[in-house]
Amino acid sequence: MNILGYLQQVGKALMVPIAVLPAGGLMLGLGYAIDPTGWGANSPLATILVFGGKGIMDNQAWLFAAGVAYGLAKDNNGAAALSGLLGLLIVEMVVGNINVISQITGVPVADMSQAQVIASGAAVSAFTGILMGIVAAVLYNRFHNIQLPTALGFFGGRRFVPIVTSFSAIGISILMVYVWPTVYGALVNFGVAISEMGAVGAGVYGFFNRLLIPVGLHHALNQVFIFDLVGISDISKFWSGTGELGVTGMYQAGFFPVMGYGLPAACLAMYHCAKPENKAKVGGILGAAAVTAIITGVTEPIEFAFMFVAPVLYVIHAVLTGLSLFIAASMQWFAGFTFSGGLIDFVLSFNLPLAIKPYMLIVQGLCFAAIYYAVFRFAIEKFDLKTPGRESVDAKQQLLPVDDRAEAYVSALGGRSNLVSIDACITRLRLTLKDVSRIDEETLTELGALGVVKLGDKNLQVIVGTEAELIAQAMANGHESAVAAS
Repeated sequence: MNILGYLQQVGKALMVPIAVLPAGGLMLGLGYAIDPTGWGANSPLATILVFGGKGIMDNQAWLFAAGVAYGLAKDNNGAAALSGLLGLLIVEMVVGNINVISQITGVPVADMSQAQVIASGAAVSAFTGILMGIVAAVLYNRFHNIQLPTALGFFGGRRFVPIVTSFSAIGISILMVYVWPTVYGALVNFGVAISEMGAVGAGVYGFFNRLLIPVGLHHALNQVFIFDLVGISDISKFWSGTGELGVTGMYQAGFFPVMGYGLPAACLAMYHCAKPENKAKVGGILGAAAVTAIITGVTEPIEFAFMFVAPVLYVIHAVLTGLSLFIAASMQWFAGFTFSGGLIDFVLSFNLPLAIKPYMLIVQGLCFAAIYYAVFRFAIEKFDLKTPGRESVDAKQQLLPVDDRAEAYVSALGGRSNLVSIDACITRLRLTLKDVSRIDEETLTELGALGVVKLGDKNLQVIVGTEAELIAQAMANGHESAVAAS
């Protein structure tokens, strides 16, 4: 399988954890709206909402590690998800602990560079979560049925996967200890270099801020521009009113037209481009993600939905983000955010001393909504990009109703004479056959099976997704009718 095809599989696996993120974003947004100054300190309800939302948004890495491993595993087994979490835990304990890094490198904590310290704090990110999820899934698919010598038999099969994942995570952690700070430091130096470029620098920052999100390195630039690494502190100075009018806010304002307008319009484009039979399924996810982006400015549920399945769209998104920051900075249309560039922060910052014509960001946002929709829809249809709802599915799976598909499954399983028992769990048909060798795996795949697991000579599991119980019931009903007729 080529790299693009595998990235599309990763993107599909991400849809499970992505569906959780809007809940976290909405809780955070509502909590900050209730208590915009204390962020929960002045309201018990705001405290619950803020920390409940942070429980989701601050732990995206763990959601991705489990979700990607589960989604990419051949039979969607929990052992793969557990292995992904275990791998990320090791990365956190090694790379995310500055004292451990000191022992490994022999450099006292007091002598470590600022880049080493910051990089350690950012070691557990969406990127490392996805990375460990992929590693765990690959190892699961390779070793889940391994047979060990009798003395070690207990550790064979699926139990072997967490073990081999652990050692792989140790190797990855050691590599990150030496590589991660170097890359992080280089990005920090790059950020410092462009910080003197005014509006152009703001545009360059916006472009790389989005482009680096998939690998979790956007935090390096954030440390330069919106936090206090080199004294810019765009966020704190804007909200405290201690910055410079016409300058402070240039690294925030341009995000509003993208987060609150452009990306929700991209969701609409992806929905309109989805196959008719998939619109209801993807509409809920994309709709919730769009509402979350508009209200709170949390855009990860949207961005992760297409960054792997359609990388070219993500590059376009990064370019448009840079353009938006450049325009807002050039025109001096300024607003600021405490959390992210959504409606709540926009309203709260509207009348702050350093805000300049923030209403013009609405005009810019409407223009960017039109641009995003037009560009995304054109690119998706022109290049047949596999955004949510456009995944390749065989015509047999698309056209057959459940009853007819059940009959087709029966035929691919060797006919009714080959079926001994029919059962199902959430996503799998659990079957006992007279002869497993009589099945037609190619046809099962064409019908929509995501995997086939042979358990000896007579037992078989066919992963068909959430319709497993309906298909099994239809197969059983037809089987009973055939038996009665005979």
